[in-house]
Amino acid sequence: MASLQKMISEKSVVIFSKNSCCMSHTIKTLFLDMGVNPTIYELDEINRGKEIEQALAQLGCTPTVPVVFIGGQLVGGANQVMSLHLNCSLVPMLKRAGALWL
Repeated sequence: MASLQKMISEKSVVIFSKNSCCMSHTIKTLFLDMGVNPTIYELDEINRGKEIEQALAQLGCTPTVPVVFIGGQLVGGANQVMSLHLNCSLVPMLKRAGALWL
């Protein structure tokens, strides 16, 4: 859990993803198209991916991918991110975290 906290706090936007997940691809594309440079951890490719996935589940992340953290704070999965985007709350959140300069 300590290594997860370190991963989350080192960058302004962190996405935990799997290459095999279409929703992960959608969320990554959204951020990249907005001009955000997120740190992306592909849990199906990295060492200790299963362990990190279990730690995300302990935080209450279901499903465990995609999971987005902005400014060190858990935002949630695809539904939460898309809801924030559609109600125009995502861009201000990214600006506050220093991930977007528009």
